[in-house]
Amino acid sequence: MKKSKRVLTRRDFIRTGSYVAMGSLMGLPWPGDVAASQPAKSRVVLIRDKDLIGNAGDIRTDNLADMLDQAVQTLFVADDAAAVWQQLFNADDVVGIKSNVWWHLPTPAVLEEILQERLIAAGVKKQNISVDDRGVRRNPVFRNSTALINVRPLRTHAWSGLGTLLKNYIMFVSSPWMYHGNACEKLGAIWHKSNLRSKTRLNILVMITPLFHGVGPHHFSRKYTWPYKGLIVSADPVAADATGAHIIQAKRDLYFGEERPISPRPLHIEAGETRFRLGNCHPERIELLKLGWQEDVFI
Repeated sequence: MKKSKRVLTRRDFIRTGSYVAMGSLMGLPWPGDVAASQPAKSRVVLIRDKDLIGNAGDIRTDNLADMLDQAVQTLFVADDAAAVWQQLFNADDVVGIKSNVWWHLPTPAVLEEILQERLIAAGVKKQNISVDDRGVRRNPVFRNSTALINVRPLRTHAWSGLGTLLKNYIMFVSSPWMYHGNACEKLGAIWHKSNLRSKTRLNILVMITPLFHGVGPHHFSRKYTWPYKGLIVSADPVAADATGAHIIQAKRDLYFGEERPISPRPLHIEAGETRFRLGNCHPERIELLKLGWQEDVFI
């Protein structure tokens, strides 16, 4: 008998999702007792579209919207993407979309707009939705939020190795510099403040034109980006970040023609599992679902 699909609840997802780890790639230790103590797997969806970027370098809105809908539909095992959005968010929610405004490689405005459209279609009132980055601590929607969407591009970073979903919440604390020590290893602690972990219902790592190399804290060169044309979507930020880190590392090795480890080593991804219990970071607790364009997928 053919099994019918159903939309997973958030509790179901936490119990049954999965993710791709970075253990062997970054040379990180994975103690057996830590892995054994973690909950069930975390699911990650990687979706790409060869035609996402137009000839003028613009992002095709319809393609991106379809990618996002396919990703959430697959992530939550549903036949209808609209049903997933309605289950994740409802009319009683106040939703902050935590974006990233680094001007060299910001969260695409078109993606922010699509997310707002999906929230409104799910019943969230327009006045109860806000997109913000550096002003989240003052923003009334974020201060009163019942739910968060975490969305940002992946890039190399001089202090943390990578600018990740885990790092994207650093603006929720009044003293971000306190989390910069030891390659920003303590970033996961932020997620345990102000109910950030429980409020976050979706993590979207933007892999449209990721940055795979940089020199110094503010360096940027287009020659170190490439049209990967993808999104990584998960309920588990550690899972999504580690998946993206694997792709960045593979691209670096290919580009430089030798092993060129991410520097500094992104310790915060490992610590997200082993120290802060925010997600799974072990190869045996991974389920990566790859959709769409597979050429040079790097994972």
